[in-house]
Amino acid sequence: MSSVWPVYKGSSFNLWEPDTGTYYDSADSETMIAYLQAKRVAQHRTRSSAFSEQDESIISDPETLPCRHARIAFRDVTNPTNTRTLIAALVPRDRVIVNQAPYLLQTAGTKRDEAYVLGVLCSMPCDWQARRAVELHMTFEQIGLLTIPDPGAGNPVRDRVTEIAARLAARDDRFTEWAAEAGVPAVSERERERESFLQS
Repeated sequence: MSSVWPVYKGSSFNLWEPDTGTYYDSADSETMIAYLQAKRVAQHRTRSSAFSEQDESIISDPETLPCRHARIAFRDVTNPTNTRTLIAALVPRDRVIVNQAPYLLQTAGTKRDEAYVLGVLCSMPCDWQARRAVELHMTFEQIGLLTIPDPGAGNPVRDRVTEIAARLAARDDRFTEWAAEAGVPAVSERERERESFLQS
């Protein structure tokens, strides 16, 4: 059965806020799945596409489309007067995202790795890096120039960043599957800790 999905733009999310309620438009889910699946299959044959790195079994299954899963998105548009240059968030599944809010395609690693990357992207040191180079648009090229340190799994600092980011990102029941894979507890427990995490 078809349903209607929100179409996200940059202002549809904010730091640690996956859904502001402001959307670019809405779209029929079946139409979008068919369109995005055909586009992904075509891009899989292009070496410069991130989809070319994925296995044929993933590419051929519409259930594995990025829009069917929570993923990290970031705002393309910024300016020097914004308090933050890099605005990233984990957006819920079953959302379509326009070009003004590019997303990161996870081709390797775990949800805990994804949570760590989100934690770094939302940090003040990473924002400081971005602010030194970015004027108006946060592009994939700009993201690629950022230094994202990875001391490796088991490092206490990495583990703490991962834990806090996963708990802050998985705000509600739309993230139940992602939260379970990231190893964080139920929504009610996460919400009690939210304010203390935001202040730490």
